[in-house]
Amino acid sequence: MSANSRMSLAVHILTWLAYDRRGTDKETATSQRIATSVNTNPVVIRRSLGRLKDHGLVTIDHGKGGGWSLARDAASITLLDVYCASSDDPVFGLHASDPDAECYVGYGIQPVLTRIYDRATEALRQSLAQDTIADVLRETVAVYAAGDHPPPQPRVSS
Repeated sequence: MSANSRMSLAVHILTWLAYDRRGTDKETATSQRIATSVNTNPVVIRRSLGRLKDHGLVTIDHGKGGGWSLARDAASITLLDVYCASSDDPVFGLHASDPDAECYVGYGIQPVLTRIYDRATEALRQSLAQDTIADVLRETVAVYAAGDHPPPQPRVSS
């Protein structure tokens, strides 16, 4: 099993948009420019941006000089907002097939796990509601500033 990375991708995109929009000399925020930061194909970025747009987290201006931007201030976009926009799937899933109802464990496991998973999901939602894209950006820039890393590469215009 692999972890679902849609949320991480969406947070990266939104954090990049928040960072990119800080200056006054703004290039067009295209999926290609965002994809460079994520190191992925622009098609992957466009799919994620579509979901974020559907949930009111980003907007697109078409035409010359257009591009993607945050729909609201980064300090008002919580990670819970991003989580809700990133996936319709539950955090935890039950068995793909029904367990054996003749077995003591098989008979009772699903309602017990459902209760536990619901409680864990609510705790996750409460935790995600505490952090914003602005928080992620601030901490990301601080990590970069404190780290031993190569200098940033010049931007690639598209």
